[in-house]
Parts: sequence; C-alpha cells; structure tokens
Amino acid sequence: MTAQNDGRETLTQLGRSTPMPQSPEEAELERVPAPHKGRQYVVRFTAPEFTSLCPVTGQPDFAHLVIDYIPRDWIVESKSLKLYLTSFRNHGAFHEDCSVTIAETLVKLLDPVWLRIGAYWYPRGGMPIDVFWQTGLPPEGVWIPAQDVPGYRGRG
Repeated sequence: MTAQNDGRETLTQLGRSTPMPQSPEEAELERVPAPHKGRQYVVRFTAPEFTSLCPVTGQPDFAHLVIDYIPRDWIVESKSLKLYLTSFRNHGAFHEDCSVTIAETLVKLLDPVWLRIGAYWYPRGGMPIDVFWQTGLPPEGVWIPAQDVPGYRGRG
C-alpha cells in the first residue's frame, strides 16, 4: 500500500490540533484501509486511564480498557480512538453501557473479523465491576494474547 492510497487523505484529526469532543456522540472515529488485507492478525489498544461519570452521582469512574480486534478491511485511526475514549470523561453511563457501547461502535465502524473488549473498572463502593464482550469465537489459528490485567485485590 502506498502513501497515495493508504487512506491518510481522508483523515481530519491526525496531524492537526483537534479539540476534545464533549461527548461520545460528538466524537468522530476515523478509519483507514487495513494494510494487510487477507491476513489475520490482532490489533490491541490499551487505555489504562479511561474515565467516565456515574449517571446517578456524577462521580468519576475509572477503568483499564483492553480492546483487541482482527481487522477485515479497516483499522481504526488511533488519534481518533483516543479522542473518542476521552469524550467519555464528561459522559454519564453505567460501566456496562460504556464498555459495550465502545465495542459496538467499533464493530459498526470497522466490521472486523473479530473484536473483544475487557473493561476492568476500579472499585466504587468497595466492588469492582469488570465487563467483557466479544463478537463471537475468534478464528482458529490466530494468536490472541491474554489481556493480563490483574483482578482487584484490595489494599495490603
């Protein structure tokens, strides 16, 4: 794939000053053609400092997100993904809603062969909530590493 047809010309955020979107609905996820169509490989994004707001109290919630996917025709542009995830900072939703919404939004944008999200939420009220979602079974023969995010063990 050459620079002339790698999808860069369609990007509106990469390489530019881009304000933080105020909500996930305002955020613009962008994609470019997958550079290795026909090959099955895993792309992983890790967001160890994801934040959103509790929809009831307005207090901040924190999570460590791990998103794995096997591209088909598209890959997500990473700056747009970072801005999309950051847009949840002002968004009130329960942990389960944030986690599954992120995954389903990426599936709709990318139509990947396979995608999973592990959302490891830090405790509020003494109870961590971890949310896991995937599109189905991964294809055979693809190495998919463990997410290796340790479970919450409390203090001391």
